[in-house]
Amino acid sequence: MNDPNGPIFWDCRYHMFFQYNPGAAVWGDMHWAHAVSPDMLHWKHLPVALAPTPDGPDQQGCFSGSAVKDGGTATILYTAVKTVTAEQATLRDGTHNFLETQCLATSADPLLRTWNKLPTPVLLPPRDPKITGFRDPCLWRDGGAWYMGVGSGQRGEGGRVLLYRSTDLRKWEYLHPLASGKGNGKHTEDFVDSGEMWECPDFFPLGHKYVLLYSTERKVYWDVGDFDRKDLLFHSEKRGYLDSGAFYAPKSQLDAEDRHILWGWIPETRPQAEFGAAGWAGCMSLPRVLSVNNENKLEMNFLPALSELRQEGISLTGKTQTKAQRDEALRKFTLPDTSAECQIEFRRKKFDLTFAAANGPWLTVSFDPSKTGQELQFGTQTISVPATENPNHRLHFFLDASVIECLVDDTIALTTRIYTFQKGILRVVVRETDPNDTLSSLQIWNVKPISRDRLTS
Repeated sequence: MNDPNGPIFWDCRYHMFFQYNPGAAVWGDMHWAHAVSPDMLHWKHLPVALAPTPDGPDQQGCFSGSAVKDGGTATILYTAVKTVTAEQATLRDGTHNFLETQCLATSADPLLRTWNKLPTPVLLPPRDPKITGFRDPCLWRDGGAWYMGVGSGQRGEGGRVLLYRSTDLRKWEYLHPLASGKGNGKHTEDFVDSGEMWECPDFFPLGHKYVLLYSTERKVYWDVGDFDRKDLLFHSEKRGYLDSGAFYAPKSQLDAEDRHILWGWIPETRPQAEFGAAGWAGCMSLPRVLSVNNENKLEMNFLPALSELRQEGISLTGKTQTKAQRDEALRKFTLPDTSAECQIEFRRKKFDLTFAAANGPWLTVSFDPSKTGQELQFGTQTISVPATENPNHRLHFFLDASVIECLVDDTIALTTRIYTFQKGILRVVVRETDPNDTLSSLQIWNVKPISRDRLTS
């Protein structure tokens, strides 16, 4: 599996669609798989929602897109691809020559299990020899009009999001680029790598600002700024990485409480031969709640309801417990299933938190303020944690077999993969340079799985 597609809250249920190859644990033959949940925590797989149609515009794959409520009808717009000559192609990556068009499907099924496709695309790409791609539509409604942003770019210039308008989701009028960027100057076969193609755009209001997300150069960027609703142009004010690790092609949705929820694809970082042998590849991130802070930076927090999965845990504080008491409490605490949640508040001083198995350390989380730009280290991955006005930093992360998702100070994210662990009990060891004034608090919980057949190898 890869990109999340069209997450939507429909008829009191959360529906997640995602890119899926039913034939192998590698990319190819893209379908839209489908899962449903009452709470964004516990998921059940349903039958595949969209599959390529022989001789149709999506005969080589149903690529990413969006799901919306069009009155009382659930509607999907997605990118369809079929093989054409290089001159006709909009996606040319050195391996494929695909024509990308935007197609529409609707469902009358309360569980959204079956979908009816329109036989022809609702939108064709521009006739532009410099176009570097035309895919992954995002949708929003403003008054009586629908708007669609399509990921694209210009060869030799940079990525962009093309803006279209419609009254019925079927006939579209091209307006102009909603936003544009510059490439990195590299000459690459795949224009995503040169920054001349923006994949998986997402655009939405959040608080008093607007947010644009896009994936390029194998990274995900966020931009926060203003949307000129008269000229229909987005003006970025601040920009950053959405996640510095194994996280790509995110998609957002509104939940039942009108919170903006973000999902992302967590890819494999091991060789294809290894995940091919394991028989599965890729997973969905945990849900993150988005907001914009008073500095106009994008903030992320794990969905609070994840606390419902907590089991036995340990809670330590630096003020009420001595180092000896904390060490003894940690010595007795174990993680039997390598599935845990951890929250730490710490001052800007050096410390190490090690998860150790019987055969030695498995993961060490280190903070060292002297390593400018690489202050926090998770295994072999490092991220920058700048000083803030708050004397305490906040670190919140989840472990789940090979997956680690980490948020720092609500504005920094790192998702990483570790494949070295052999199943067994983990213990936690903490080392601090100043045991009385480094960790303000440390909380760790075992986390119960949402199903009995989760894949961990």
